[in-house]
Amino acid sequence: MRLKAGDAFSVFNSQGEWKANIQNYEKQGAKIKILEKFRDKKNEQNIWLAFTPIKQNPLNFIIQKGTELGVQKFIPILSERTAVKDINIERIKKIIIESAEQSNRISVPEITKLETLKNFIFNFPRKGCLIFCDINCDKSDLKNILLKKD
Repeated sequence: MRLKAGDAFSVFNSQGEWKANIQNYEKQGAKIKILEKFRDKKNEQNIWLAFTPIKQNPLNFIIQKGTELGVQKFIPILSERTAVKDINIERIKKIIIESAEQSNRISVPEITKLETLKNFIFNFPRKGCLIFCDINCDKSDLKNILLKKD
């Protein structure tokens, strides 16, 4: 690390972010002093992004931008017409961590394992708000799926 004693930096955990400074360096690490809390995790929204797997570069872009915009959970969905049937969850976790660091987020979003569209819809929280986007979707298909849930 290039920081010297007295330099300020931020630290965070699952409760929030604090301003701190380095007191001194020791053999086993550095001694720091927490100065003040300046960001609370409670301000984050519980936004999920469900998506069908796509080719690697566009998928990386979705994950990066979703993380930067505040998505808390990424849910890959397999549907009848999904072309890409598998994704590398470990690689996506690394992209999520890098994007969270880059965008100065307090929390790191989670990514779930692949699930079917039917399971996702039937297990979606009752009080949740679902926004669906598919330019090729037949509205009657979506209506039938949603009616079966009730």
